[in-house]
Amino acid sequence: MPIDQTNAFEAMQARLRVASQLYGLDDALFKVFMAPSRSMIVSLPVLMDNGHWEVFTGYRVQHNVARGPAKGGIRYDLNVTLDEVKALAAWMTWKCAVVDVPFGGGKGGIVCDPTRLSLGEKERLTRRYIAEIMDIIGPDRDVPAPDMGTDAQTMAWVLDTYSMHVRRTENAVVTGKPLGLGGSLGRAEATGRGILITAREAMQRLGKPLAGATVAVQGFGNVGSQAARLLHEAGARVVAISDIQGAVKNDRGLDIHALLKHVAEARTVAGFRGAEPLDPKTLLTHPVDILVPAASENQITEANAAQVRAKVIVEGANGPTTPEADPILLEHGVLVVPDILANVGGVTVSYFEWVQNRQGFYWREREVNERLVDYMTHAFQATFATTDKYKTNPRIGAYILALDRVAQAMRYRGFYA
Repeated sequence: MPIDQTNAFEAMQARLRVASQLYGLDDALFKVFMAPSRSMIVSLPVLMDNGHWEVFTGYRVQHNVARGPAKGGIRYDLNVTLDEVKALAAWMTWKCAVVDVPFGGGKGGIVCDPTRLSLGEKERLTRRYIAEIMDIIGPDRDVPAPDMGTDAQTMAWVLDTYSMHVRRTENAVVTGKPLGLGGSLGRAEATGRGILITAREAMQRLGKPLAGATVAVQGFGNVGSQAARLLHEAGARVVAISDIQGAVKNDRGLDIHALLKHVAEARTVAGFRGAEPLDPKTLLTHPVDILVPAASENQITEANAAQVRAKVIVEGANGPTTPEADPILLEHGVLVVPDILANVGGVTVSYFEWVQNRQGFYWREREVNERLVDYMTHAFQATFATTDKYKTNPRIGAYILALDRVAQAMRYRGFYA
């Protein structure tokens, strides 16, 4: 039965099926991994500023907790669906296993447009959502974090709501918090820094330096902007960037610090004086050494994969490449650093934050960044060692590495009956 390439959960299952067959996963574990262990759907009545009530739909999914508490963000977006949240939860299981942190996979979402909510409406929506999922979250159960449409302030409301219900302050119930509430230094840049680390490792694998390499970045939100800045500061030449409203290019290299100032005022990269306009549709096929898709799912498909001219793709977004595009990229010699490896910097530093909360002892930013380099370098090396061992592509290699670690934990634990 053909899969829907644009359905994130079916795409995850397709990759999992290939990895499981190569790895030789037994049938019982395969069936367990193909479905989440728990999915919760909640209705969220919220009093709006105009005096009317609206009822929003929220989700929280836990895919697997064999290696530790579920871990994953909460996104606010009109396009949130249960299948999307299930896919993101599964990807979190594999991400945590690839980078070898003791978490399982979870994810949450609310169907809403956060840009149309006032601060008060967003707070009331967040608090109602946490009150509804209280029974399944907690520092030893499921630890949320920010995602699309949410931020450190949202996580502060999560912390306060949970703490009020349990009658004690529980900093470790959520990560991505403000520093004053137990957040970690280095967390805001963590996903972008992970992209820098894996891009450097990928270029070394090709026998080329990162310094001087040309880069195109799709998406200029937190992940894309931090990745662009850090790659720029590491000596790479970022020549093209797009966001939802436009794209710009400068073949000599964009001044990323000046672009960040422009975006802070204009709320878009469009109109930046240090560059010329670019058709956003052409960014993915721009001739560069490194392409960083950091926008959303299903951007590189069978329709455009053959036109990609980058030597390396470092997936900053979740699921930017469809399963049918993978073999096309492989055939054209494009080295893909898959999402479940490339963008694990965020969950890795979230783990560090959780550890610091539980210790009550906080690290300097230098220590956080050094530990992140250590974890991600080991994850990259382990992924490509697995890729070489099974003679497959890096995405399936990452899945096999994750499968091995999660399956081992489940075999040790056994099945409770």
